[in-house]
Amino acid sequence: MKKYAISLIALVFCASCSPRDFLTRRLASDLISASQVFRTPQTLVLETGVVSSKEYPSPEFLVLQQHGWISATNAACPVGLAPPPCWDVVLTPTGVDAVRTLISADDANKPSFSISVARRELLGVVGVSKQGNTAEVDFTWRWIPLNEIGAALYSSDLSYQSTVSFRDYDDGWHLVERSPHHEQTIKEALENAEPAR
Repeated sequence: MKKYAISLIALVFCASCSPRDFLTRRLASDLISASQVFRTPQTLVLETGVVSSKEYPSPEFLVLQQHGWISATNAACPVGLAPPPCWDVVLTPTGVDAVRTLISADDANKPSFSISVARRELLGVVGVSKQGNTAEVDFTWRWIPLNEIGAALYSSDLSYQSTVSFRDYDDGWHLVERSPHHEQTIKEALENAEPAR
């Protein structure tokens, strides 16, 4: 009879509760996964033509060259482009085949274009630490390549760990998207991710 009375009191007390009133791992997972920042795909900006040595030896350029999608030859630096040496980067025939379906027809003749190469996948919430109306949530995630270029640049075998801040407002818990305080936003959490152990 006591258990029934306690359950009834809890039910009456929480009749006005919303699912966002309690920061559970499930709610944290749902809010992280639904975040616009988390759902935004990773893009590669591929620049062809003459580029400086500041841009050319980037890891992305080296991976693309290793796969035979681009080639580069030494070139004179145009005025205003530094530091030398400069490189003339072109798509190889294999590279043209690789990017043809990934870019719009309007971008095909441009020297610079963006390609969506990977998206994030939430693997799980590792822990929730609450203090008053704020909380820190640790979670793991990985990249899922969207095409062969994404597969060359991002391994789905490697996972990352991030920490993001949540705040409890009058309508429940929310992911911190912009922070005038010192909480870590979802964007900062993803940018500062470390390989998971």
